[in-house]
Amino acid sequence: QVQLVESGGGLVQAGGSLRLSCVASGRIFSINVMGWYRQAPGKERELVAVMHTNARVKNYADSVNGRFTISRVNAKNTVDLQMNNLKPEDTGVYYCNYRTPYGQEQYWGQGTQVTVSS
Repeated sequence: QVQLVESGGGLVQAGGSLRLSCVASGRIFSINVMGWYRQAPGKERELVAVMHTNARVKNYADSVNGRFTISRVNAKNTVDLQMNNLKPEDTGVYYCNYRTPYGQEQYWGQGTQVTVSS
């Protein structure tokens, strides 16, 4: 089992910034993928950004590329998401995700609300 605890959501005006953090605990495999997904009201959950323990492997949604930056500290099992130039369409619940490289195991955090006002 892996537990994920997120922090850092909130309310911000368009153009502002927020930083989300997530820490994983439990049975952590040395090779894994951690990242962030979000779900807006009435929409499906979508990938925002994920990052392999090999820091060269990162994926971003097209809608956030250039505005959001994912980073992680493998030794601390943490993953952060720096969100700049936020837009109202970035509003949603942001979920931290951990999975093994081939998806055999996957866990979700409880979610943190991000609201961007226009």
